Amino acid sequence: MHHISFLQDLAIVMCVAAVATILFRQFKQPVVLGYLLAGVIIGPNTPPFQLIADEHTIETLAELGIIFLMFALGLEFSLRKLQKVGATAFIAASLEILLMILVGYELGRAFGWNEMDSIFLGAILSISSTTIIIKALEGMGKTKERFAKLIFGILIVEDILAIVMLALLSGFAKTGQVEAGEVGMTVLGLGSFLVILLVVGLILVPRLLNYVSSFRSDEMLLITVLGLCFGVSLLTVKLGYSVALGAFLIGAIIAEARQIARIESLMHPVRDMFSAVFFVSIGLLIDPAIIVKYIGPILIISAVVVVGKIFTCALGTFVAGNDTRTSLRVGMGLAQIGEFSFIIASLGLTYGVTSDFIYPIAVAVSAITTLLTPYLIRASDGVVAWFDRIAPRPVVKGLEAYSHWVGGIGRQNEANLERKIITKLTLQIGLNLLLVAGIFIGAVFLYRQLSEAWPNFYGGSDGLKATIWVAAVMVSFPLLVAIWRKMEVGAMMFAELTVNSEKAGSKASAIRAIVSTVVTVVGTGVMIVILLLLSSALLPSWNVLLLVVLLVAVCGFLLYRVAVKLYARAQSALQDTFAQPADPLHGEPPLPDILREAQTATVEVGASASGKKLSELNLRNETGASIVGIERNGVSIVNPGAGEVLESGDRVLLLGRSEQIAEAKRRLTAN
Repeated sequence: MHHISFLQDLAIVMCVAAVATILFRQFKQPVVLGYLLAGVIIGPNTPPFQLIADEHTIETLAELGIIFLMFALGLEFSLRKLQKVGATAFIAASLEILLMILVGYELGRAFGWNEMDSIFLGAILSISSTTIIIKALEGMGKTKERFAKLIFGILIVEDILAIVMLALLSGFAKTGQVEAGEVGMTVLGLGSFLVILLVVGLILVPRLLNYVSSFRSDEMLLITVLGLCFGVSLLTVKLGYSVALGAFLIGAIIAEARQIARIESLMHPVRDMFSAVFFVSIGLLIDPAIIVKYIGPILIISAVVVVGKIFTCALGTFVAGNDTRTSLRVGMGLAQIGEFSFIIASLGLTYGVTSDFIYPIAVAVSAITTLLTPYLIRASDGVVAWFDRIAPRPVVKGLEAYSHWVGGIGRQNEANLERKIITKLTLQIGLNLLLVAGIFIGAVFLYRQLSEAWPNFYGGSDGLKATIWVAAVMVSFPLLVAIWRKMEVGAMMFAELTVNSEKAGSKASAIRAIVSTVVTVVGTGVMIVILLLLSSALLPSWNVLLLVVLLVAVCGFLLYRVAVKLYARAQSALQDTFAQPADPLHGEPPLPDILREAQTATVEVGASASGKKLSELNLRNETGASIVGIERNGVSIVNPGAGEVLESGDRVLLLGRSEQIAEAKRRLTAN
């Protein structure tokens, strides 16, 4: 009869979710709050409405909800979006998370809570809600504005860092302590797993989905996607990571497939259903008596979340080189906690390391801050105007000067081709090293499994170690060759940058050759040391090791060209994935952002701009808008050059986004 009981519980959850959706849509409030309230009403802690009391059912529903919620968040993840906001997202998200963890920990200790409760409180307060913010911005039609794009980038980085945090908290909850070596190994193992899954997934999954979509069957595509979702989630659990990690990662991989539009449309109903199940199941775990008991801390924590996140997010965005207006709008858009906070809180309950009151407090704080989110976003323009009025002029000028200075550094770095190439090569070398680390970590795991299952392996422990080590080296050989080749190129670029031709004179070429050789040799030595460290658990005795090294050297010499071709093909496959042409069932490819959002406007030149060259005005760099045409005495000048002088009465045609054009108009029409 258990299946009937489960069906009854699921029916109750869906019915109350439906009622909550209708009522909260009618009153124009966030539906998430309705789901949470519905869960409280029917939960085991709210007599006489104890319609669901089976804890196993609640846990099952919550687990399914987490999988689909994180999978849906992964589908919204995009490496392209992350690339557009660049360093801002990483700086703002990292600074916010570090400061909010510290604030949350100190706040918990001030309440007299134990150390574990305080640590988890800091983690809970550090992550904003992707779902809630996206829904709020969509409802207000602000998703295309620049501050919204920065918010999306910060949310993406937060999601990545939250996954790392979940892994670290899981280890901390199990052992009760975190050692530097353990943290390093956890981050290395997790980083290797992330890189391997992403690289392999980005090569294989889009091709699988291309094949499946060729049958023109939505059912076939949906079932394949769900199979990938549950399969990768199971894999991550088997490897000791959270189910949320697997669901999020496979969602991010599928987001790069050319069928993403079809997949999202197919997944929307499933996502909405299990999002409702997840949030209602969260409400089921809330004890109203605990909320009443801790109403003081709840209100204080809510205020700290709002003020703290506005300050930390705005500070991080400003430090990255954005103006005060944009920074404040970003901060006010991120002032809440949500789904990741629930997952972190439930992690503490699952391992039994946090007090019972932490979870309902987290949910209550999320409910309050969620309710405030739309109002904070709407009020952001007013707060910016208020800040502009009350801030002393020297402070405003100083902040503007800092923004221009940091922005100028970014433009200089973009203009320096050699530095860009070195940065790109360094990133590629780092990713390849993570892949190699993942291969050897997997090899160590395989050795431990086989040594128990196959104790009589030929040659004993040395024979098994040597076999697995050779296999790991040969699998990673294309990556090692690629690292060495990229290191060579990077060394040559470094020599070009560091050796001044004017000072070195005729010896410049010889000095550059020496510098390049030294850097390559040192880099090769470092790579060998890293390889030996990764191999430390697999290295056999010296006699056997010398033999297998000789074997690997011979195989490497014979397979060098094959390794280069294999790596080139894999790299080409990744590039094909990111090219992402249009889905043939959904028309033409999407326009680039600049074409989709670009606007034009005409404006008459004022006294301040009259008599100045376009190069002197520097509109493109300072506002983002461009002058693409000038009308003067009935004559049109198309695409004028930098030396063109504006005259009084000229009408210029501006091209750019709405906010860029507005700033350019202000500069051109000033008297």
